[in-house]
Amino acid sequence: MEYTVQKLASLAGVSARTLRYYDEIGILKPARINSSGYRIYGQVEVNRLQQILFYRELGVSLDSIKDIVTAPSFDGASALKEHRQKLLEKREQLDILIANVNKTIALTEGRMNMSDKEKFDGFKKNMIDENEKKYGKEIREKYGDKAIDQSNEKVMNMSEEEHEAVTKLTEQVTETLAEAFKTGDPASELAQKAAELHKQWLMFYWPKYTKEAHAGLAQMYVDDERFTAYYDKEQPGTAEFLRDAIHIYTGIKE
Repeated sequence: MEYTVQKLASLAGVSARTLRYYDEIGILKPARINSSGYRIYGQVEVNRLQQILFYRELGVSLDSIKDIVTAPSFDGASALKEHRQKLLEKREQLDILIANVNKTIALTEGRMNMSDKEKFDGFKKNMIDENEKKYGKEIREKYGDKAIDQSNEKVMNMSEEEHEAVTKLTEQVTETLAEAFKTGDPASELAQKAAELHKQWLMFYWPKYTKEAHAGLAQMYVDDERFTAYYDKEQPGTAEFLRDAIHIYTGIKE
């Protein structure tokens, strides 16, 4: 079956403007242009649009989607299995949040008790899932599944007091690093204090600390543009400065 822009847009629940934009950026070209100048889409394009919308639902950027679906090695069946797994994980997260809300309603109505830890379990799980989505592949390749799973478990078991402490420590790291950066010397007392605070911060998340892992993470802050952008958003060059300070602190340079 074939569809015009308007019919396919109506079928998929998107706007005609969206389909035209997808055509412009080369992510979803029509099968042909008819004699009247209308874009015509066939089954192949319908299937690709479904894939695009799956990826969009999972928060993948259009640039990344384009690279995925236009790659010669793209396998639609494998992609669907991957979508299913991601959606199951998303459903699990929603189920946790819904259960959390239900417990909180019951608590406010006096029908049950709920520990302070339980009140935040759903949000902790969401944070873990977001981190996995953003950095999971790289981190797991570098440190292994076991270490990351242990770290995630440590986050889930974090007490209210520990959460408050790590939140305060995060602010201390940021403030100390910003002041140290102004000195321009990663070996300065202030820069080394920032490295020490960074180690303390890591200990809330890591199952164990090693100088090698600390130095490796610092290098990743420079090698991975996402980490670099986070640290450099206020003062460009901060990621490299922190990397150098940690390398001096640990005595290890990767």
